[in-house]
Amino acid sequence: MNAPFTLRPFQQEAVDATLKHFRTSDESAVIVLPTGAGKSLVIAELARLARRKILVLTHVKELVEQNHAKYQSYGLTAGIFSAGLKQKENRYQVTFASVQSVSANLDQFRDEYSLIIIDECHRVSDDDSSQYQKIIELLRQQNDALKVLGLTATPYRLAMGWIYRYHYRGFVRSEEDKPFAHCIYELPLSYMINRGYLTKPELVDAAVSQYDFSTLSQNRFGEYAEKDVNQLLAKHQRVTRAIIEQVMELAVERKAVMIFAATVDHAKEITGYLPEQQTALITGATDQNERDTLIHRFKQRQLKYLVNVSVLTTGFDAPHVDFIAILRPTQSVSLYQQIVGRGLRLDEGKEDCLVVDYAGNRVNLHHPEVGEKKPDPDSEPVQVFCPDCGFANIFWGKTDNEGHVIEHYGRRCQGLLEPAEEGEPGAQSGRREQCDYRFRFKECPHCSAENDIAARNCHQCKKAIIDPDDQLKDALKLKDAMVIRCAGITMSGTGSKLRITYHGEDGEELSESFDFSKPAQRNVFNKLFGRRLANGQAPQAFSRIEEVLEVQALLPAPDFVIARKQKHYWQVQERIFDYQGSYRKAQ
Repeated sequence: MNAPFTLRPFQQEAVDATLKHFRTSDESAVIVLPTGAGKSLVIAELARLARRKILVLTHVKELVEQNHAKYQSYGLTAGIFSAGLKQKENRYQVTFASVQSVSANLDQFRDEYSLIIIDECHRVSDDDSSQYQKIIELLRQQNDALKVLGLTATPYRLAMGWIYRYHYRGFVRSEEDKPFAHCIYELPLSYMINRGYLTKPELVDAAVSQYDFSTLSQNRFGEYAEKDVNQLLAKHQRVTRAIIEQVMELAVERKAVMIFAATVDHAKEITGYLPEQQTALITGATDQNERDTLIHRFKQRQLKYLVNVSVLTTGFDAPHVDFIAILRPTQSVSLYQQIVGRGLRLDEGKEDCLVVDYAGNRVNLHHPEVGEKKPDPDSEPVQVFCPDCGFANIFWGKTDNEGHVIEHYGRRCQGLLEPAEEGEPGAQSGRREQCDYRFRFKECPHCSAENDIAARNCHQCKKAIIDPDDQLKDALKLKDAMVIRCAGITMSGTGSKLRITYHGEDGEELSESFDFSKPAQRNVFNKLFGRRLANGQAPQAFSRIEEVLEVQALLPAPDFVIARKQKHYWQVQERIFDYQGSYRKAQ
């Protein structure tokens, strides 16, 4: 059967990448395509090419229906298994299903499937008891070579991080197991916009008062407690009214407006300021029939304003939306892209999509996720080259006025190295290995191997590494020990001796000297400080004191220094760098 659609080049590339990957591997894979890139077409083409049974899963009935319709347009027949669509048919080669319905009827899926395709796969968790994992495990029992493919626009979740481990462009997203092993194809949002496949977003700074959510604390998901948000918003009702007045002014020239609220109470307040006959409110508690009716009326342009709380970020398609108002806080680039993506689909007569952020999120729409929560509000994505393999890492960091990286928070290089040559260590596996260079590290006292700063056991010799908290506790118990929180260091040189003075936050000082004429002392200094030069970006083995003094501004200060009392002086014994524990870190 010939395809009724001609795939765009990037859609064909995604299909080709999938075929290539699964010809040689059974490891799970992810395709990353931005909102509006036509994931349903890619799914339809893969389903058309399949020769054995496949199952296409997603979490909302709208996407089940949409993906099924694209496949049926090929002139082929497939089943729908979704309670929300009142159909439970799985006798065809291809079944489009909701994850909830399949999970509730596992006994009806005992056939041998060759492939599972999961749309909006960022919702898949690594919990073995989750609905997705239960389905995958059941189908693997029937076929141990089962292929698992995920598609998403946003392969990152604040609570879990990246949903895959390895990227096809040669870098590692995570050292831990993830729901998917490989990202095999990715297309950036900017590519789609620049080539006219998506509408250009017109990002505008709000000209009226904004909310300030910076005083609120976040949970591990990067979200805020609803009670805290409601208390803050209750104090700023004038701000909300002013915002909505501006939204209505800006909306005069716009066709359809989506407003993203912070909480249900907030959404109700917003709705109260909008014209009743033109406005709909949808929350997680909205009755399904009422929700379907409201969405239908909005798509038919009978309503102009659609206010929602966290329910229309995925699986919602209304191409005529040309104004997005963001009144909710988020630290997630992925969620921000999902929200803005609701207004980026092409539509006749639509020239751009106005995006106004009233929550001060300061998210760069076009920048990828860094992979960790932002350490502080001033952090920005910075490029850091690995001194060992040359890979260009993206970490959170800070730059000076000229754009030079002055600080970064990266720990380990994310580069993937080619398989070792025959006869070299690691050659047997034939797999690419992650570069082992660490910008920040904790040295094993037993074998001197460098480990992650949070490691409990050495990755090389497997022995326990002394916990910095235990070191500090033990030192603080001793009468002849001094522990200082180090705020900075100064250096001076006399002859071949380099003197380092550690300055404590409370005015204390500790000093030690390294004699550079003695190789052993020089090596200790280089391990402690030379290896950490410029946050580990430019490690150097110093041979002369003059070399050290020239770059002393780039040498790091430890967070804590521990010394023991000798007869007439304090002898420095430990220097703790990159401290991560419960004791306060020196600023």
